[in-house]
Amino acid sequence: MADAEPVAPPLQPPLQDTSSPRDLEPDAADIERYKKWWEERKLRKLRGQYESAFVQLSQLVNENLSAPLNIASVRVRGAVRTRDSFLGSIIDPFLAPSPDEPQTLGTVLHKTKEMKRLLEETDLFSHIEAVIDRSRDALAHPDDVDVIFLAKEKGRYFLNTSTQVGNNEGGASATCRVRNAFGGAETFEANVAFATKTRMSFNASLSKPLSSDLKTRGEVALFGLERDNSSFASSSEGLRGLRAVVRTGTPPTGSHEFGYEAVLRHISNLTPSASVSMREAAGQSVKSSVFHSWTRDTRDDKILGTRGSYTKFFHELAGAGGDTSFYKAEGHGQLARSLFPGVTLSLAARTGALWNFGGKSYFSDRFQLGGPVSVRMFRMNGMGPHDGVDSLGGNLFWSAGVSLISDFPRKPHWPVKTHLFLNAGRLDVMDKSRPLLDNVLSSISKPSISAGVGLVYKLDPVRVEVNFGVPLVASKSDGVRKGFQVGIGLDFL
Repeated sequence: MADAEPVAPPLQPPLQDTSSPRDLEPDAADIERYKKWWEERKLRKLRGQYESAFVQLSQLVNENLSAPLNIASVRVRGAVRTRDSFLGSIIDPFLAPSPDEPQTLGTVLHKTKEMKRLLEETDLFSHIEAVIDRSRDALAHPDDVDVIFLAKEKGRYFLNTSTQVGNNEGGASATCRVRNAFGGAETFEANVAFATKTRMSFNASLSKPLSSDLKTRGEVALFGLERDNSSFASSSEGLRGLRAVVRTGTPPTGSHEFGYEAVLRHISNLTPSASVSMREAAGQSVKSSVFHSWTRDTRDDKILGTRGSYTKFFHELAGAGGDTSFYKAEGHGQLARSLFPGVTLSLAARTGALWNFGGKSYFSDRFQLGGPVSVRMFRMNGMGPHDGVDSLGGNLFWSAGVSLISDFPRKPHWPVKTHLFLNAGRLDVMDKSRPLLDNVLSSISKPSISAGVGLVYKLDPVRVEVNFGVPLVASKSDGVRKGFQVGIGLDFL
């Protein structure tokens, strides 16, 4: 009888059996799974080494933030189409010595971060990387360093054709843009569009930053359009003009716009049914005006905001040349609040007044009111004074609206929302024989009111509404619309 093969005794703690995988590796015969496992294991190791090095570097920097250090020079590599003078206007303010601020590693890091942020805000570069290196100048102090930005410029030319809808109008457009046109972050843009109501429009503008912090920009533009007003005024309107604008500030904190505008206007292509008032308005006029606007916008979403507010004031003074002389002021406001999850209350109001200094007021300067993006359930630009079928516009208006917007039942993730609204407003011609306050109180005391329900669809970058409603109160001259109404636009009441 052969001797039995010896059997190893079972292992006892603290010894462990190593025959099974300790790192959950798959069978080596399964090449694909084994390769994937090995790559993931290598990435975990590299990630651990990176995180360890990052922690050590952070500790080293934090322990030496007060160490003396000074920026000797700043260089931007890769900015081949950008003028040195423009880059210098951004960088030089950070190199000016400040006797009240000690030059340390902390200030060098802060200045480098701010310079990188400003270079990114120019919109000239697709990638920017900052490197801090010991100064290589032979006369440099031991505490001097060089800041080097490794940049890659964006493409210079852009051409786009598109179709769009907005403010109850659809059309097609072509846009050409030249970035960094003259090496100083200038942007030249030309746009031409053809649409259903605005038959043709064009705009050519040149803009550039005017301040080293890039918060102030200047723009010069040539523009024109041909608009079909036959649906409410039995005519067509044409504009050709020049505009010069300076913009400063940011919308969340408040932005200002100052400008001058010279425009040649004409009312033409009268339909056979045109009223006597529109026939008298036909012809050319010239407007020369200065204007200013202030805008503050803290809404979380410009199309369907659930919190925040929007405020805009605009005023214009015409009369330095041209055929018309007036003062015009407008105010817009909106406030959105979330009542509870999925339900938002929106309050909005608009008002405006036009005070003409002698002579007649021109059709192109007057306000128009009514329509699916304005006072709902009234015809587009159909409120206020009329002569026959023609809406003549007015020089005093106000409108207000309250909307309750909620998620679609059982579908909170849908971009479709339910909508309940109540709108009011009025458009009048001021009686100059009475004080302004009396005109305002008289207008407020006789509102036109509408109410309804509907659906709201957020189709970036526009908002689409399908509403069913009725006018509750209307003036005799107002053009009303009962039943369904579709609105497409950017700015709703």
